Amino acid sequence: MRRANWKMAAPTLVKCSKCGALMMPHRVCKNCGTYNKKEIVKTED
Repeated sequence: MRRANWKMAAPTLVKCSKCGALMMPHRVCKNCGTYNKKEIVKTED
């Protein structure tokens, strides 16, 4: 059985443009709730 393609890949992370937290690209930031510099989800402060 060939298992050459069964390796795990580390997720790509980018910094949020508003708060600077690490997040996955093209997703809403879990820390501040923004996407593309717009507030999408209201978060508690």
